[in-house]
Amino acid sequence: MQKRNVLVTGGMGGLGESICTKMADAGYRVVVTFSPSNKTSTEWLAAMKQRGYDFAGVPCDVGDFDSCARAVQQIEKEVGPVDILVNNAGITRDMTFKKMTKADWDVVMRTNLDSCFNMSKQVVDGMVERNWGRVINVSSVNGQKGAFGQTNYSAAKAGMHGFTKALALEVAKKGVTVNTISPGYIGTKMVTAIPQEILDAKILPQIPLGRLGKPEEVAGLIIYLASDEAAFVSGANISINGGQHMQ
Repeated sequence: MQKRNVLVTGGMGGLGESICTKMADAGYRVVVTFSPSNKTSTEWLAAMKQRGYDFAGVPCDVGDFDSCARAVQQIEKEVGPVDILVNNAGITRDMTFKKMTKADWDVVMRTNLDSCFNMSKQVVDGMVERNWGRVINVSSVNGQKGAFGQTNYSAAKAGMHGFTKALALEVAKKGVTVNTISPGYIGTKMVTAIPQEILDAKILPQIPLGRLGKPEEVAGLIIYLASDEAAFVSGANISINGGQHMQ
């Protein structure tokens, strides 16, 4: 079978990097977007190449529709059509609602939620025409249960799944699936930077498995959803949070 092309937004972050490497290990051709302001993108791509991962990298502001259109046009020209889209890009601007400004709200909604429309709009029609495709949206446990100081983030992450369910209905008969995954606390650099005493006292006690998740465990779930074996899974929101929040 010809290699399928997967596009991972925010692929140079902690979780994104694991998604990229695991999908490459599974035989996919990986393209990663990075912010045009990212000064370390060239070094990251070079470091990945030294490890044996020859990723294609494309600058893209996922919150800007025209930037997404240009990025996908470049990908289609240089790599080929996008078979699998992983909407992984996201940011936080955590603070209480009392302190939150309109700018804090807008930037999180733009990057975390608008990006799903901006990127999916560029690739879904092609998936439908080819009668095969996968859109996988990376949400969060906090989009399911809410979190103190995250009205913007929780709203955006919950909105991702509403987007998933509606789009899944529209493309189901064309061999295209759309799903959400909702990770809990995963051992990325951002989470492991939390002071150990806070992890031990406040975070780990919430997780029945008693540990942080591993980025490669999340990547493994994405690899399953991208596979032919997952063709009957669509419109789902799959929790991967160590039992922290059950629905």
